[in-house]
Amino acid sequence: MQYELIATATFGLEAVVKREVEKLGYEVLAVEDGKVTYAGDKRAIVRSNLWLRTADRVLLKMAEFPAATFDELFEGTKAVAWEKLIPADGKFVVTGTSVKSKLHSVPACQKIVKKAMATRLCEAYGLSVMPEMGADYTVKITLLKDRVTLTVDTSGEGLHKRGYRVQNVPAPIKETLAAALVELSFWNRDRMLVDPCCGSGTIAIEAALLGRNIAPGLARSFAAEAWDTIPEALWKEEREAAFAAIDQAGELRILASDIDTKAVEAARANAEEAGVDADIVFTRRNIRDLTVPADVENGIFITNPPYGVRIGEQKELTVIYRAFTDLLKQNPGWSLFLITGDKVREERICGRRADRRRKLYNGRLETCFYQFHGKKQSSRDRTE
Repeated sequence: MQYELIATATFGLEAVVKREVEKLGYEVLAVEDGKVTYAGDKRAIVRSNLWLRTADRVLLKMAEFPAATFDELFEGTKAVAWEKLIPADGKFVVTGTSVKSKLHSVPACQKIVKKAMATRLCEAYGLSVMPEMGADYTVKITLLKDRVTLTVDTSGEGLHKRGYRVQNVPAPIKETLAAALVELSFWNRDRMLVDPCCGSGTIAIEAALLGRNIAPGLARSFAAEAWDTIPEALWKEEREAAFAAIDQAGELRILASDIDTKAVEAARANAEEAGVDADIVFTRRNIRDLTVPADVENGIFITNPPYGVRIGEQKELTVIYRAFTDLLKQNPGWSLFLITGDKVREERICGRRADRRRKLYNGRLETCFYQFHGKKQSSRDRTE
């Protein structure tokens, strides 16, 4: 059976998520703000949750219809064959949003949807009341310009919850966003990657997971695993395939450092939990003392420095920007990919305008992802 699935995404990352969905072999039906809709079967639900690195959640689309009144909302919801997904003992909660719609009271809409679902399910199972003692089904009603979309969350906790973050630091970057920064840099395992402001190590860890082809959801569980509609054997089969796909051949050259000793300790612990500690060299180092190996001519810096929000951080950022200016002058073949919420002229970051820039959100904070591309070497340069 084919379903319409929705991979939700942080604003600005829709194109990255689309590439991931297509790489998994699924047909993308639509790309809109914050979501990628695609076609897939039960296996697609399993594989999407296991493999999508940059999406926030995987939703199962149940229905879409216009509704400008509560009666229309009730009847449209009741018309959905919920019994094909939710068993007689299924536990279902309803969340929602409403934007530019006549039905603007979200709590009222949630109650209507819940009532309509309960009515349909009770009729289908011959019950007077739903016991709701079984597996969880989180239903979301999204109202946009009087059009209703009903979805069910297959992921449970957000996909950024990989399970490896055992130690933290203040203001960590989300795992899904860190993975997106690596994807946007078009880094590959043959190039050196350096994060000189590594914090809890998320960027380096996500790069190592990508370099080793480790499915980011391999060590966690998902809401849909408890559903009767997706056989347990299917989850087991896809997990075994994901384990078999891990690539341990060759060496990854990933360096991560931070001025804060506790941050480096946290990063090491997280990398060990993720199973990639052998692929990352962690050191405590001031960025002003950072050097790169002389034999590496076209490496990549990817980093998430402090944003200059708290007292003292602006001074720290000035030091970081000066260090990058010096590093890129000394290593013209290296590229810098830096995300910051600091409202700074990009020329201050490394002495020139960025080759590309992209607005992204780190949580609710608006940031800019600056991309400074290194100088390409000519064949003459390489032979001299």
